[in-house]
Amino acid sequence: MSEYRFEVSQQDAGSRLDVFLSRMDLELSRNQVQRLIENNHVHVSGKPQKASYRLRPGEQVSVCLPPPPPPELTPEPLPLQIIFEDEHLIGINKPPGLVVHPAASHRKSTLVHGLLHHCDQLADLGGPLRPGIVHRLDKDTSGILVVAKNNPAYRHLSSLFKERHVHKEYTALVYGRLHQSSGKFTAPIQRHPKNRKKMGVLASGREAFTSWWLEDGFGDVSVVKVVIKTGRTHQIRVHFAHGHHPVVGDTTYGGKKRVQSVQNPLVRARLSKVKRQMLHARRLVLEHPATGERLDLSAPMPEDMSDLLEFLRTYDQSASG
Repeated sequence: MSEYRFEVSQQDAGSRLDVFLSRMDLELSRNQVQRLIENNHVHVSGKPQKASYRLRPGEQVSVCLPPPPPPELTPEPLPLQIIFEDEHLIGINKPPGLVVHPAASHRKSTLVHGLLHHCDQLADLGGPLRPGIVHRLDKDTSGILVVAKNNPAYRHLSSLFKERHVHKEYTALVYGRLHQSSGKFTAPIQRHPKNRKKMGVLASGREAFTSWWLEDGFGDVSVVKVVIKTGRTHQIRVHFAHGHHPVVGDTTYGGKKRVQSVQNPLVRARLSKVKRQMLHARRLVLEHPATGERLDLSAPMPEDMSDLLEFLRTYDQSASG
């Protein structure tokens, strides 16, 4: 069992215990931290506390990590669209519907299972169920994702993402007509207080920065290039929903309700058939962990999204003609 100790700084004072530990360099999710707290593996100045306990400056937080469970991953032959690969990392164009790594609700046929079948090795610093995973995409978001093959690459890539030295570019289809050519969202984001499966814009949330540029428009739908500086859960989806332009197909953040307001019945019928959020991570630019060279990776748009764009473009031309 490994033990770690942290002193609460003035800056961290007032933070929840689980939030504080999820920010530390333990490579643990907030859910994992909460389980450790529930199982009395976390103490504050020698005493167990609840996950919601508000820390005070100077308090000592100790964490005892039990040995990890044996790996439960069995390699699976899955089709992978490889964008880039060498002995240090692999870049994948993740299709919509593919879960990145195993979780309680999804234990098989994830991207990790496919990578273990394809690669001789992956970095083990991501944890037994997340080998090599330094960043993630939602299940129904498509696009470029890089995975570390060895531990030095994992450390370097993790640092790049943490220090915001990665350019992350997306294409999003959003409802409504945007009346500016570009804009920004800076609203803070945190877990929704009533629905733990959702995120929300709350004053007490963590800072989040989203920039966008209008690339095309089809009356009821706008096509935007999105660049995110931070990487909060569901960030793009939450920010655009907060700005009253939910992502097309996003049933969690208002896309399902918004489709009913589309005036043209043909377009409304087509949009109502969209089964996932129309969000695609199209480009990543970062420093190669071994050579230091600029690595610029792009992922082509998936068929369902390009087909929808073609429909909207064709209809827009016929309507204007």
